[in-house]
Amino acid sequence: ANGYYYSRWNKCVHSSRDFSDMVFIDNYIFNKDVYIQFNSTVGEYVGYTEHGVFNAKNWNNNPGQLQQERAELERYCKYNAEIKQSAIADKS
Repeated sequence: ANGYYYSRWNKCVHSSRDFSDMVFIDNYIFNKDVYIQFNSTVGEYVGYTEHGVFNAKNWNNNPGQLQQERAELERYCKYNAEIKQSAIADKS
């Protein structure tokens, strides 16, 4: 009970059927507060605490890491959304 809490949550958000408005968000959380976030609309990491700003600066200067995170919109979000949408559409 008396300890530190770290988690990383990512999510895909969209409201259109063609996924044209889809956004990939990757949150890094410490003690229930987001301290750094990648948002595919922004295209880079944003820090919300001193430690988050420090990491965001370093991670944004790493082309490989940034490229991998940017690719998640297609690789993870759209790929899985298409599978789920076809499964639902085939049932109706």
